[in-house]
Amino acid sequence: MTNATALPAPGFSCGLDATLRVIAGKWKPLIIYFLVQGPNRYGALKRAVRGVSDKMLIQQLKELEADGIITRHDYQEVPPRVDYTLTPLGRSLAIALAPLCEWGSANMAAVTHLLEERARWQATPPAHAIAGG
Repeated sequence: MTNATALPAPGFSCGLDATLRVIAGKWKPLIIYFLVQGPNRYGALKRAVRGVSDKMLIQQLKELEADGIITRHDYQEVPPRVDYTLTPLGRSLAIALAPLCEWGSANMAAVTHLLEERARWQATPPAHAIAGG
């Protein structure tokens, strides 16, 4: 962590707040993860980021482009060919996210168990609902 007494930039409570605003959303960190390996076309990203809808992927890509994290290159061909690449700012963000990837890989079994427990807990009705009160 950095010096907690340093004043944050206006609008942010700390550096983590600034980072989270850029990567906010379920899909942006995954998009960045797959783009760190090199340029990707839309279809490749859609296959890699499992579970994302077309609408959400397009929205997230537009936001990352607007924030200067990725660039979109349209080859002006028929059929259309477009690819996405990390900018230098995006590559620096990917480096910052790498420890989170490592933590997830190292703790995947534990996280799987925790998520299963959470699902069971959420599926269980509260005790007062069972008791009728």
